[in-house]
Amino acid sequence: MDYVRLGTSGLKISRLALGCMTYGAADQGTHEWTLSEDESRPFIRQALELGINFFDCANSYSDGSSEEFVGRALKALAKREDYVLATKVYFPTRRSDANARGLSRRAIMREIDASLQRLGTDYVDLYQIHRWDDETPIEETMEALHDVVRAGKARYIGASSMFAWQFAKAQYTARLHGWTPFVSMQNQLNLIYREEEREMLPLCADMGVGVIPWSPQARGLLTRPWAERTKRLDTDAVSKRIYAETADTDRRIVEAVQSVAQRHGVGMSQIALAWVLGNPVVSAPIVGASKSHHLPDAVAALDVRLTADDISLLEAAYMPRSSAF
Repeated sequence: MDYVRLGTSGLKISRLALGCMTYGAADQGTHEWTLSEDESRPFIRQALELGINFFDCANSYSDGSSEEFVGRALKALAKREDYVLATKVYFPTRRSDANARGLSRRAIMREIDASLQRLGTDYVDLYQIHRWDDETPIEETMEALHDVVRAGKARYIGASSMFAWQFAKAQYTARLHGWTPFVSMQNQLNLIYREEEREMLPLCADMGVGVIPWSPQARGLLTRPWAERTKRLDTDAVSKRIYAETADTDRRIVEAVQSVAQRHGVGMSQIALAWVLGNPVVSAPIVGASKSHHLPDAVAALDVRLTADDISLLEAAYMPRSSAF
């Protein structure tokens, strides 16, 4: 496993991160395809054995049960200093009061404590805002996040999907007041969704911000032939929302991935991931795992070298699309 700095920060992370949305109680939250605690633990163990030290959670995944599963597994399997733990705040979890959602000072302070309790740790290495909050002044959000860092509850802060101008405004606000700036951006980047190449990725490169893309394999669409169905594909509302309008174009991209995979003699998932890994701005794609071969395949993608002809074929069918946050 290779290890890199997260942007220009001093934090060292594995070249791949394990996304933990897959692990959580199926009867909590909105993802009925998630794995139980007993089913989840072997994947967390496997990630550690493969050298993955970066685990990405969120307070809202499976209404908080995901953090509980992951926290208990990591505590049983590794020393706290041996892994990098990230979580997020914005979406509500296990409550429905008027302040349950968003990035107000009240929400941030309450949610960091709730996440730490569920994860069974005194701090997270990376605390991320899950989305932009139109209803809260960015000054309030950035000062609250700074106070979380000052209190020792988070070592670094990061952001997730938003417009580039919003991210630039947040960074400017932090630096103007001497508050903690973001060291990472977690946004969607894959062969089906490349809109971040226009503004966000160049902005991150300029600011020295690490990029940790979610859905580098397009929530599984890029890992199997177009006609093949899975439970997640059939039940995942997010996939339907962000990919349904571009199905014709996406099919041609998936077929190109299949063609390149056959040429290299590897799985489609490795080709899709190798394309994301080839972007110099990317620090560590976030991969999910629900089958025993998923993580070994992801690690194998680190050694796949795409040719210029491969890349041309993979990128040829892409068409601009609406932002998918």
